[in-house]
Amino acid sequence: MDLAQSNGMRVLGAAVFAAVLFNPPVAHAEEIAITQWGQSLYGAPFAVAMEKGLFKKAGIDIAGVIGSAGGGTTVRNILASTTPYGEVALPAALAAARDGGLDLIIVNVGTRTIAESTLVTMPNSDIKTLEDLVGKKVAITSPKSSSEMIFLMQLKAKNIDVAQVTRVAAGGYPPALTMLEQGAVSAAALIEPLSIIRKDRYRTVVAAKDILPPMTTSVGITTREFAAKNGDKLRAIIAGRRAGVEAIYADPTEAAAILQKVWNFEPAIAKEAVNNMIGPKMWSLGKFNRVELDRTVEGLRLIGEVKGEIDWGKLIDQSYLPKDLQGKL
Repeated sequence: MDLAQSNGMRVLGAAVFAAVLFNPPVAHAEEIAITQWGQSLYGAPFAVAMEKGLFKKAGIDIAGVIGSAGGGTTVRNILASTTPYGEVALPAALAAARDGGLDLIIVNVGTRTIAESTLVTMPNSDIKTLEDLVGKKVAITSPKSSSEMIFLMQLKAKNIDVAQVTRVAAGGYPPALTMLEQGAVSAAALIEPLSIIRKDRYRTVVAAKDILPPMTTSVGITTREFAAKNGDKLRAIIAGRRAGVEAIYADPTEAAAILQKVWNFEPAIAKEAVNNMIGPKMWSLGKFNRVELDRTVEGLRLIGEVKGEIDWGKLIDQSYLPKDLQGKL
């Protein structure tokens, strides 16, 4: 190699070094799975965090979300993802850990209220209270669903014999409303934002938040293997989501505008839906609350989904939470 070639190689090497120094490699974009994405408010913190660049500030690029109808579907979507983290209903997480033979861990709390759940009837109905449903039929989405669990918990809270009210599985919230309109049932379970969209067509018999205390409704899960190998990535996801929650509480109007844009919600519906969840503090920063976890388990016992005790110490790993959110279970 002559001097000119040698100098040329040095120049090329310097150029490559400069390119790496001033144009660092872009982080790989990640996809995660969130239950009821774009349909309910569970995933609002993720939508806000992505839109405001809060995940990138935390050190991770969340470029997309895999949506699902919930339950086992969400768990399967999480496991199929190259980044196996997602938010799923607590009952689905417990079922997957118990029956699926999956080495899952719960790493953060997602939501902690059933404030979005209501029981509705037709405007001209004589049903005014839960007690009025004795001897009547009520539409739930499906057996052992959250809608059935919440309904049974409400009956128990009011000391109403479950056997005195007939539950009819409709297959979903819209079919339940169809049954109500056709007179096949006297009341139907409903959830936001559908209850807001159709609020002029029905009358609320009871809102779950007026009867039941806060309880853990969704959680962040991953596999032990992924957590062990990707601790920093997992911490960044949890930190970015936390920032999204804080942003919602700091500016609900901005959060509603983001949901309107990302999920194509009508402006008035997005604003009302977000505002309805501010008071009950629907979105947790991620911290575990043993009392609220156990309340959900008590509800699951009512529908036969839990028998015996839950070993929270085995299922929950708090080490990926920020230090100020870690505590005794």
